[in-house]
Order: sequence, then structure tokens, then C-alpha cells
Amino acid sequence: MLTRAFFAQNAVELAQTLIGARLLVEGVGGIITETECYTPDDPASHSFRGPTKRNAAMFGPQGHAYVYRIMGLHWCFNVVCGSQPGEGSAVLIRALEPTHGLNAMAQRRGTDDPRRLCAGPGCVAQALGLTDAHNHLPLDAPPFRLEARETTPEIITGPRIGITKAAERPWRFGLKGSRFLSRPFPRNSIR
Repeated sequence: MLTRAFFAQNAVELAQTLIGARLLVEGVGGIITETECYTPDDPASHSFRGPTKRNAAMFGPQGHAYVYRIMGLHWCFNVVCGSQPGEGSAVLIRALEPTHGLNAMAQRRGTDDPRRLCAGPGCVAQALGLTDAHNHLPLDAPPFRLEARETTPEIITGPRIGITKAAERPWRFGLKGSRFLSRPFPRNSIR
């Protein structure tokens, strides 16, 4: 199990360290295969303009969940982190390789294709049953279980997707060779 102290690191490092870790919510989940990071000096980050009611979890303690809705449709799940408490940094979980509770995920997502269950941040939240009820919750206590990766995987790096500001930053990280990504990485991605 990862403890809250584990999340007291900068977002770029944590986003890479989470690749290969196992994320479970009430026993449902899998291996993290794709992440993106956001920091308070990043114009694409929800924390860029300071604390608000919506982004308050980002300014809370490290090792807690930041769950928000995008476009009024989909929930997204982030891990709050940073060198200092209240920093305003987080890592978005973009994709998982489903390993536990596939039937529950298939029912929530309306598909039984394992590659589509957790392929994108909205899909991850829906498959795991995450909503605003999980916002601010500690990640080292039920219903969450985050387990450290067992080996050091090869990680690819590329530009973030789905944003318009600072999209060129190579702050999207993926498990090299995984079939369980939200989208393929560009051919010129960094290893």
C-alpha cells in the first residue's frame, strides 16, 4: 500500500512513478498505464488561478483524491501531490489495464471490451464508480487501495492531450508497449 507520505513529491516524478502501480476502488480496478501531471505554474492546471470551490482538493493534503466533472458529463480522477501541502499539484489518471472487477466495470461502462473499459480519464472514473463523493478522500484508506508497482517499467513520454494551454509540455506518461492507453503516443515520443 502506498501511504500519504509517498505523494509528497513533485507531479512530474509522481506521474511517472504511478505507471505500473495498481489502483483499486472497492476492489475494482487495475494497473495504471497512463498519467498526466499538472502543477500550479501550469496554465492548463485547474490550480493556475488559485484556490476555488471546485479545485479546493488540489490545495489540500497530498495523497487525497481530486475528482471533478469535465464538460458537465464525465468525472475525472486525480491524485493530489506536491513537495509542500497545499501546493496545487495533481496527477490525472488517464488509463488502466483492468485486472479486478471486470464484470462491474463492464456493467458501468456498457462494454465488455477490456481495452475500452478504462481507456481515458472519464472511462476510468466511470469504470471505478468514482464521483464527487470521492473528492477529498484519502487514498490510503477505503474505498481506495493504491499498491506500489512491483517492477520498474519502461515509460514513454509525450505531449498532454485534450487541453489547449501548454499542451506541448511532455507531461503525459505511458507504459511502453501497453495495449491499454487512452490514445497511442506519437511515434517520436521520448523513452
